[in-house]
Amino acid sequence: MNDETAVTGVLHPGTGPIHAEIYLPSDPDAIFWGRLPRGDDPPVLAVDDGAVVTVDTLSHEGVLEDQGSDPVAFFGAHGVPPEAVLADAVRVAEIRHRDEGAGPHIVTGPIEIRGTQPGDLLAIDVLETLPRVPYGVISNRHGRGALPGELPRTEGAVSVFAGTEAGPHGPIGRIARSAEGPRDVTFPLAPFLGLMGVASTSRERLDSVPPGPHGGNLDIKLLTAGSTLYLPVQVPGALAYLGDPHFAQGDGEVALTALEASLRVTVRFRRIPASEPIARVAAVHGPIVQTPEYLVPTGLDPDLGEAMRKAVRAAIAVLVELFGMDHEHAYAYLSAATDFDISQVVDQVTGVHARIRVADLTGGPA
Repeated sequence: MNDETAVTGVLHPGTGPIHAEIYLPSDPDAIFWGRLPRGDDPPVLAVDDGAVVTVDTLSHEGVLEDQGSDPVAFFGAHGVPPEAVLADAVRVAEIRHRDEGAGPHIVTGPIEIRGTQPGDLLAIDVLETLPRVPYGVISNRHGRGALPGELPRTEGAVSVFAGTEAGPHGPIGRIARSAEGPRDVTFPLAPFLGLMGVASTSRERLDSVPPGPHGGNLDIKLLTAGSTLYLPVQVPGALAYLGDPHFAQGDGEVALTALEASLRVTVRFRRIPASEPIARVAAVHGPIVQTPEYLVPTGLDPDLGEAMRKAVRAAIAVLVELFGMDHEHAYAYLSAATDFDISQVVDQVTGVHARIRVADLTGGPA
């Protein structure tokens, strides 16, 4: 497995690289649209602990109602030929309808991981992220984003199209200049899934927008290939799901979306017993991310200040439970050496995450 990303070509269902023996396409009957799976939903796939699965995910951009519910026409207006529009996006727009008042996200799953039980952790190792198309969309809509009431300045959604291409140091996105802009804007790509989660015990089907203890729409851009998301399991089998694919995002995701575009991801699902220290921390403080360099506890709350406080408490718990520090020294270390980043401010529940360098605590790489 690797994290090489293609910037040309189109990965229609079942075509192109599929690097796991188990493959789950985003068929209309294998998705939720705007809502998340709950504990009584039948799985669309069941796998063993440690299974590696390749999953197609679909971006909601280009299929939403305010974009015409016709991805061929929407992307065609930006110069994309019909054959370069994903066939599964076309089928979903034709066959499925988003629940009224629900979130925008197309969610693939749920996937049962046999043997997982409430109290365990589910580790989702991100092994590979392949762009399925060479373009994406960044949208501001509905008076949301970080500046509601100020942007957008026009009625309806503002959807900015971005192409992708090979750059001198890796794949880049390109936003064509506007009427006022002097030049195109380019930026590096770092594909990741904004939405990974497990089914909750809620009797109501959760909206796909706000993240929570179940994970969901965390929008943590560190979840690129080589990273792991740890989620406290709430129902037998975990019932995992994936969605909200991005090609790139800045911390904060201020305009409501980042560069949204479909990905083919390969992931490994692992059960971590409830007795493990990291499981005890996550059970109290919620999702935790691991990258080759960092352990990344999270704080989630509608109030950004409270999200920050929750992230600090979670980071202290990581240092105390996993590394044996006392609370006072952990607090001092965090102040001196750990960055607290705003994951996003646009998903009703805001997010803050801490980047704890593992090498500081182990004397070497993670």
